[in-house]
Amino acid sequence: MTDRTGPLKGLRVLDLTRVLAGPTCTQMLGDLGAEVIKVERPEAGDDTRGFAPPFWPETKESAYFLGVNRNKLSVTLDIATPEGQAVVHRLLEHCDILVENFKVGALAKYGLGWEQLRAKHPRLIYCSITGFGQTGPYAPRPGYDALIQAMGGVMSLTGDGGGSPQKVGVPVADLFAGLYGCIGILAAVNHRHATGEGQQVDIGMLDTHVAWLANQGMNFLATKENPPRLGNQHPNISPYQEFPTQDGYIILAIGNDPTFERFCRSFGCEHLLADERFQTNAARVGNRDLVTQTLTPVMKGRTTAEWVAALEEKKIGCGPINTLKEVFADPHVQARGMVLRLPHASGAEIEVIANPVKLSATPADYPAPPPVLGQHNDQVLKGMLGMDDAAIAAAQGKPS
Repeated sequence: MTDRTGPLKGLRVLDLTRVLAGPTCTQMLGDLGAEVIKVERPEAGDDTRGFAPPFWPETKESAYFLGVNRNKLSVTLDIATPEGQAVVHRLLEHCDILVENFKVGALAKYGLGWEQLRAKHPRLIYCSITGFGQTGPYAPRPGYDALIQAMGGVMSLTGDGGGSPQKVGVPVADLFAGLYGCIGILAAVNHRHATGEGQQVDIGMLDTHVAWLANQGMNFLATKENPPRLGNQHPNISPYQEFPTQDGYIILAIGNDPTFERFCRSFGCEHLLADERFQTNAARVGNRDLVTQTLTPVMKGRTTAEWVAALEEKKIGCGPINTLKEVFADPHVQARGMVLRLPHASGAEIEVIANPVKLSATPADYPAPPPVLGQHNDQVLKGMLGMDDAAIAAAQGKPS
């Protein structure tokens, strides 16, 4: 992957991450032009290679692994051995950034902690992504997505008021940690351009989860009251929720009073405008159950498609509740190029979800599909470092 484009062209990343948060971060860097060398355990590889089914058809690769590991070179090393550790040190002589998501202190056992490397590699940007960060009473604990969603408050906000707390259906705690890690790395790169100095980027999944509590977090800080679970309703706007239609469901998103007035005048609800319980957003939020009960029979009067067409004509926010089949068939999603087809080393063609960042001058590029385990050992260990077969075997923990 030497012929790269993108704004991060020329940067090289040593990727000591696995599963989701770390690989999300390094895939973003790779999509934007950095060369990423992913170090995996010999024979086993990244844990997610075994997170299956489903496997991608006609391959031995899990769909999970394929989702966050494109634009990476796979190298197998046993970093628990002195030989493997020595190779990591040699690779760092060629790298600008190291990203890892080991437990706090785990890499220090191998001589690869931040404090051990900073003197030898003063320009190194060292990003650590952990469950709880490098400091604080929970720092030694392992972090898992569902655990962080629970401890970070999001589960207390998600689900129907009469039911149990629910986690989000995708691993948002991992994903946000990876994206915040990428943001921190880019800030550190800019700092290094100005000063020549590297630094550690300390990302705690719980920190990032608290950070994106957003309006709900601020609602609590303003009132010191725990926000209730509201299902699909908005805590500060009404109506802003799902409604049943003749043949399914629709999201109705009325963000302000003029839009509510336009809705009422367009769809036979003018009488509500004379009712003080409906006249302002604050009043509607205070009477949200009444708003739902009043509008439900109105919304059941048309099909989802009929409502989408009618509401869009009146410039009122709305949308169908799509299944994933409908998402990937959506003409807008297709027009934005959100699915990529890449040739895989197995000989199969795979599909992956594209990078959503659209840059006009230096767009993301995709020169390499997710690698098979150890696919680039020769390219990196022999080509870059000049190692012979015996040295490579020793670095992989194989008997001589």
